Amino acid sequence: MSSAVSKINPDTNVAFAANWPDAVHDLLRTMQVRQVGIVPDAGHARLIRLFEEDKDVKVVRLTTEEEGIGLVAGAWLGGERGVLLMQSSGVGNCINMLSLSVVCHIPLLMLVTMRGDWGEFNPWQVPMGQATQAALEAMGVIVWRADTGAEVREKVEGAAKIAFNSGRPAAVLIGQNVLGAKDFKELAKK
Repeated sequence: MSSAVSKINPDTNVAFAANWPDAVHDLLRTMQVRQVGIVPDAGHARLIRLFEEDKDVKVVRLTTEEEGIGLVAGAWLGGERGVLLMQSSGVGNCINMLSLSVVCHIPLLMLVTMRGDWGEFNPWQVPMGQATQAALEAMGVIVWRADTGAEVREKVEGAAKIAFNSGRPAAVLIGQNVLGAKDFKELAKK
């Protein structure tokens, strides 16, 4: 287990939000996840980097999020476990493909970083961000939200167990307040 998980913010007595990727990486490796489908995303940047550095995991860069559902299904059919990392704006791209997991009882674990959520600066992100949970649930996905860094590992563990043990699709929505909200001023500096 990563030592980063035990670091506590002395002002709030809450685990630093920045350490959730280390805890999730350790957890998913313990759960024998061997394939990771990604569409590059700043919210998942550290977790992606951890998986890319892990020689026992195959990271596949996708051109669209819906490809990740096929990747994870193929991994399962080949005897391996996978996870799909994406941003909430990509959930809309997956709606039709979610039926593959639901109808065929293929485990699907999705970790979704939220946009259009707490503190969003980009109005184009708001509609899908606000519809993400309802869209996933309408397609039969079991959904949990993590709105603090300290909640992320626990929610991912629960979602992974239900997905891998019951052949169901499950998603953890990682709230924008965990990731930090951007603003136009911040982007202008870059």
